[in-house]
Amino acid sequence: MVDFRNPAPPASPLRSSLLAGLPARDGSAREFTFSTTDFERVRKLIYQHAGISLSPVKQDMVYSRLARRLRATGMPSFAAYLDALERNGGDEWERFVNSLTTNLTSFFREPHHFPIFADHLRKLGTKRPVRVWCSAASTGEEPYSIAITVAETFGANVSHISIVASDLDTNVLATAEKGVYPIERVEKLSPERLRQFFLRGTGSQEGFVSVRPELKRMVSFQRINLLDANYSVKGPLDVIFCRNVMIYFDKPTQYKILSRFAPMMQPDGLMFAGHSESFLHAADLFKSQGKTVYALANAR
Repeated sequence: MVDFRNPAPPASPLRSSLLAGLPARDGSAREFTFSTTDFERVRKLIYQHAGISLSPVKQDMVYSRLARRLRATGMPSFAAYLDALERNGGDEWERFVNSLTTNLTSFFREPHHFPIFADHLRKLGTKRPVRVWCSAASTGEEPYSIAITVAETFGANVSHISIVASDLDTNVLATAEKGVYPIERVEKLSPERLRQFFLRGTGSQEGFVSVRPELKRMVSFQRINLLDANYSVKGPLDVIFCRNVMIYFDKPTQYKILSRFAPMMQPDGLMFAGHSESFLHAADLFKSQGKTVYALANAR
């Protein structure tokens, strides 16, 4: 019996050569057997564990990403890997989910949201604590863009603001916490923002920038699965950024998550969604303010 506590040894060259002749859907050779049944099992498991609805056209993407896990665990086929995952996955469940999540992001992505966010912050003022949740933090560009907007709005007077940034993928959260990026990732930022909020690397760190410590202190990172029964972040929240993550969920799962967001929000709270996301199916929970910004449908 094989499990992930005692993985099998890496595949031998002979075994790899025997498997290499199996065709892919595009006619090229594949290292591992990967049937339609295997793909449907992957779709079912990622939906159960992360709520992600994989499109039928993602078969090649799934093969490419999970083949790395087969190599790392020494599994001879997808069927064997999935059997072991279901039987005794342990920490491998996290690696499985990490492998299949997509983390496309950038600083000030969908920039029209940030002036709206800044206006909302000014309305809230400084007389009480303001709480922001970035629920799809990825590698950190979005929560740091939020923090920059806070700093530009209130200057040094930001002690009343707290930003929680979460993601399902622990690998990207580790990158986010470090706050170190290749310089090309910030090349679209203004020179003023670069000087004020980033430090340029020197020596072995040349070609990289680091988010300034005072900005890092504004953000706390934690792993949260939006399907979890309980969230570690608690309300009342003034703002939720949930951008470009709902597109991976089907409508019932979206509604389930939104129904949990609604009671966590302040009566005048705002939720920011991605440009391709619409929550018309949850009109009883949230009403559109335009530009993929939502408020509570029935403010308490």
